[in-house]
Amino acid sequence: MSRPSVLFVCVHNAGRSQMAAAFLTHLAEDRVEVRSAGSAPADRVNAHVVQAMKEVGIDISHESPKVLTTDAVQASDVVITMGCGDACPFFPGKRYLDWVLEDPAGQGVEQIRPIRDEIERRVRSLIEEIAPTSA
Repeated sequence: MSRPSVLFVCVHNAGRSQMAAAFLTHLAEDRVEVRSAGSAPADRVNAHVVQAMKEVGIDISHESPKVLTTDAVQASDVVITMGCGDACPFFPGKRYLDWVLEDPAGQGVEQIRPIRDEIERRVRSLIEEIAPTSA
């Protein structure tokens, strides 16, 4: 059986989609295939996002956001739009989820920690829904 594929999309703030994708990769081990897409490949993730992630043992300091493409959306089983659903290509029959989250752009690490923790809660729930642990 193939692994479900999840794409996190946040066009305006790639750091948020990378935070979510990094959590899913970290928590799901090899049960889910994960990608994220943002605004532009040259963008770097906010340094405060990187620091908040390092606190929980995840290093995203060397990652660059990927550009959102139609192919990436089409190749995913679940597409999670993070405050930018109108900017994401839509394909009938595909599963879309919209996560409304505060935007961490320009915020310090103290403000980003609660966003990180909320993403972790949602990611844990998503894993059990799309790739439940077999008894």
